[in-house]
Amino acid sequence: MVTAVTDTRTHTPNATPARPTAKVRRRGDRSRAASVGLHATLIVASVIAVFPVLWVLLTSLKPAAYATTTDFFKETTFENYTKLLADTPFLTWFGNSLLIAGLTTVLGVFTAATTGYAVSRYRFPGKRGLMWTLLITQMFPMAVLIVPLYNIMSSLGLLNQAAGLVITYLTIAVPFCAWMMKGFFDTIPREIDESGMVDGLTPFGTFWRLILPLAKPGLAVTAFYSFVTAWGEVAYASAFMVGDENLTLAGGLQKFVNQYGAQWGPMTAASVLIAIPAAIVFLFAQRHLVTGVSAGAVKG
Repeated sequence: MVTAVTDTRTHTPNATPARPTAKVRRRGDRSRAASVGLHATLIVASVIAVFPVLWVLLTSLKPAAYATTTDFFKETTFENYTKLLADTPFLTWFGNSLLIAGLTTVLGVFTAATTGYAVSRYRFPGKRGLMWTLLITQMFPMAVLIVPLYNIMSSLGLLNQAAGLVITYLTIAVPFCAWMMKGFFDTIPREIDESGMVDGLTPFGTFWRLILPLAKPGLAVTAFYSFVTAWGEVAYASAFMVGDENLTLAGGLQKFVNQYGAQWGPMTAASVLIAIPAAIVFLFAQRHLVTGVSAGAVKG
């Protein structure tokens, strides 16, 4: 005998489920106060970063009588730029700096890339010692090395020579860049090197034709660091170079400051012109900078 079981639960047709009254906050969502605080902080940081540059630019467009005032748009003139280019050896200093920075960049990129590739791919006696040497050289402040480097350059007859300053800047740029390039080459599969050898390429041919095109982000960072090192350095340029015809921009700018005062107009105009090449190099390298730095940092 089968007993029918009756479902005593009530069923309401076309019933819709109740919607939650409160919105569930997803993980990672910020509150309104946190969002406002974040944007306010970013705005303040942006103003702090841009204000000194804007101050220098506006000061370069003011007459000498208003150089130290806040009257930025009063009697705006390009007189500081015309006097700088016509009455001072600025173009000579600019050319010297461009030559030295260019040679430092080219030689620094080539030396760091070949060193980083060799350390990344090959085993040879003294490999560990070489890497430790490259690392330890970064621990010494630049001021400590001025005297020994000065004596070395003096004994080699390279004082007051562009070649001496290039070699000096390479001692700063190459160790760091070689470490970074080694870390970047570690991310490139070794099978690419093996395929190049199978196709009959020499080790250098494999490096030049197959590996370097894949290492553009690392090369961009290396080039940018080498250029900025040589372009904006002051201590070595002031100690190793004398004479208006041999000075770089770093040494030339000091001519506008003496014990009696400073020529703010020409100095700020020169500062604006000096920043242009560095900004151009940065614009060309910026899309590779994050990739190159992160790859070298993670794998180095």
